[in-house]
Amino acid sequence: MAKTGTTTQGLRAAIERSGYYPALVAEAVEAAIGGEAIGSYLVHQETTFDANEVRRHVTVLVLTGTRFIVSHTDEQAADSTSPTPYATTSTESVKIGRISSVVLSRVVGNPEKYVPGTPPREVVLTIGWGAVSRIDLEPAACGDPNCDADHGYTGSSTADDLSLRVSEAGDGPDAVRQTLAFAQALSEATADTAR
Repeated sequence: MAKTGTTTQGLRAAIERSGYYPALVAEAVEAAIGGEAIGSYLVHQETTFDANEVRRHVTVLVLTGTRFIVSHTDEQAADSTSPTPYATTSTESVKIGRISSVVLSRVVGNPEKYVPGTPPREVVLTIGWGAVSRIDLEPAACGDPNCDADHGYTGSSTADDLSLRVSEAGDGPDAVRQTLAFAQALSEATADTAR
C-alpha cells in the first residue's frame, strides 16, 4: 500500500497505517528529515515470498526543499547471527541536485482504447543519483567467424539506485495515483534545480 502527502503528521499517520514497525520506521525517517519541511512523501509496504518464508518490507520516500530521503526497513528471521527475529532500517539523504534521473514506466491495458487521465494499472518508479550502478558485460567479438583474437569486453552501465513497483492489482488504484503524484513532485523538484 502506498500513501503520499505533504505534512509531518500525514507522514507519521501513513507510516502507522502501513502497520510495519511504525515506531521504528517513523523514528528513522523523522531523524533523517530533521527540521526540514516535507514537500511530498510516499510510503510503500510490500510483502514478498522467499522460499517458505513471508518477508515484509517498507520503503519511505520523502522530498524536502533540499533533499530526497530514502528509508528501507526489512525484517529478518532468527539466524546464526541473532537468536531472535530482527529488523534492519536504513536511511539515505540525497541532495536534490544529485538526482540524475527520474524514470516512470506506466503499464496500461488496451492501449488502443486509452483515455487521457486514466490511471495506469501499474507503475515502476526508478530514481538514479549515482550511488549504485549495474554493469552488464559480455565478450566482444568482430565480424570474422574465424577470428580467435581476444577483443576484450563490451557492455553497458545503468544507474539503478532505487526501483519501486506499484500495481493496481497488488496495491490498489490509490497507491498507483499516489506514486504518480510523488513522481511528479520529484520530477518538478529536479527540474527546478537544473535551472
